[in-house]
Parts: sequence; C-alpha cells; structure tokens
Amino acid sequence: MGPRLVRGCRRPQPALLTVTPTREWLCGLAHEPLPPPPVTGGLDAVLLDRDGTLNVLGPGYRTLGDFELLPGAAESVARLNALGVPVVLVTNQRGISTGALTWDALATVHAHLVEQLAAEGAHLDDIRLCPHASGECTCRKPSPGLIDAVVAENRWIGRKRTLFVGDAESDEMAARAAGVHFLGVASDLGLIDVVDSVLALWERPRSSTS
Repeated sequence: MGPRLVRGCRRPQPALLTVTPTREWLCGLAHEPLPPPPVTGGLDAVLLDRDGTLNVLGPGYRTLGDFELLPGAAESVARLNALGVPVVLVTNQRGISTGALTWDALATVHAHLVEQLAAEGAHLDDIRLCPHASGECTCRKPSPGLIDAVVAENRWIGRKRTLFVGDAESDEMAARAAGVHFLGVASDLGLIDVVDSVLALWERPRSSTS
C-alpha cells in the first residue's frame, strides 16, 4: 500500500528538480527519461494539462503578468511527487505557430511556473508541448501524439496505469485516443480534489500486464 498524505500538515520544503530546466526543456524540446515510480505504486505517470488545470485560464496567451496558479495546484503536484509518480505537463500552445507567442516568452513563463511549484515543494518531470495550429500535426490535442510520445520514450509506462487530468473536451479526447485514463477538473472540482481520487488508484497494486 502506498503512503497516504494528509493535507494541511507541515509546509513542504522546496523541491529538487529531477532535470536541469534548460530553455529547451522548458519549451518541451528536450526530454530526459522519466523516473519509474516505486514498484508497489498504483500509477505509472500522471499527465497534466496546463491552462485551466494548473493555472487560471484567461483570454489570450499566458504572460508573466497574467500567469497565476490555481488554488491547490502546487500542493497537488507535490503530493504526486511524494508518491514517486512522474508528473508530465502536456499543453497546446498554438501561439508559437501564429506568432502571438515566442519561444523565449514561453520559456520565461514555464521557468516562472517551475519556480512557483518548487516554492511549494513540487516539480514537473517533463514538459510535452504542441506549438502547431489545428490541422498541422498529429500532436495537437485532441490528437494523442503528445501522450503517445511519453509512452514511446518510456517503455515501462503502461497506458492503463497512466492518468491524464485536464479541463477541456480536447484533453479527454486525447486521453481516450491514447488509451489512458482521464479525470476532468471544473470550476467546482479542482486538481487537489482529483488528486484525492488519484491516491485511491495509487493504493491498487501495479501489474506487469497493465
């Protein structure tokens, strides 16, 4: 049985990142192998949408001026980290394709996100990003390309033991197409609530056939 973590206990210490957050890594252009979770764990990986799941979803494209983590988001990631479950950010950022967003601006926002998470004892293990407009690729959600890439490059990951968490129909469609589980967040159901469900899954023993 995996450990149960209790909300509201002592404040977590700043997290040690498993990778060096280079510009390429922050932009989802470079990847390191994910660390497998403990053998007794119930999930192989948790994939998180960004806008509307980790941070406030607002009009236009995220900049440092309007980037704000949702309540409980950092704590949720920290709890998954404590279980040893790899946490991967999976996001569409078509502003790169249209010119509304530059790679440098994106890297700055993601560096800020990493810093905010670390301040709460949390970290991301990888960033997967689609910079394309609709119809230009097979990686943009609702296509499963970003999820497929995570599994293909980390062959120990079982799709039936992988969870995608997002706020949009395109997130759910991508998860369904990739054959992984999906849980949605909403205005009355935040990431911290979803993580409570994740902990229940965690307590189920892993299977080599998953």
